[in-house]
Amino acid sequence: MRRLLLIFLLFLPASPAVADVFDFVTPSGNIYCQVGLERDFSDIFCRIHERQGVPAAPALAGCANGHSFAMGDRGPVQVSCEAGGRWPGQSEAAYGDTGQFGGIICRSETSGLTCTNRDGHGFFLSRRSQRAF
Repeated sequence: MRRLLLIFLLFLPASPAVADVFDFVTPSGNIYCQVGLERDFSDIFCRIHERQGVPAAPALAGCANGHSFAMGDRGPVQVSCEAGGRWPGQSEAAYGDTGQFGGIICRSETSGLTCTNRDGHGFFLSRRSQRAF
């Protein structure tokens, strides 16, 4: 399996009209993310496939699995209930990897994935807990 070397991905230059888009999965295979980078903007979309424990925060009525968390490099996190299958072919963000994607920083740890943006908004995802802050 390919391993995403997040540490050196500090910034991928792109033309103003075209974004670089790539994806990664955590070692558990349960969290999938897609990152978009443009010259002056970045965003991330992550989906947790299987969850346990307390409902995601903020709680979404009638949503048992398939929570999605999205944010730009500025502004709050958007949480949605989106069931979906696994995405094939992602690179792996190994535990201990940190990546900066424009104005978004993500850290993959055994406890879960934490991503924050320039405004201090972000999310934490693990099988047992999912929350936006």
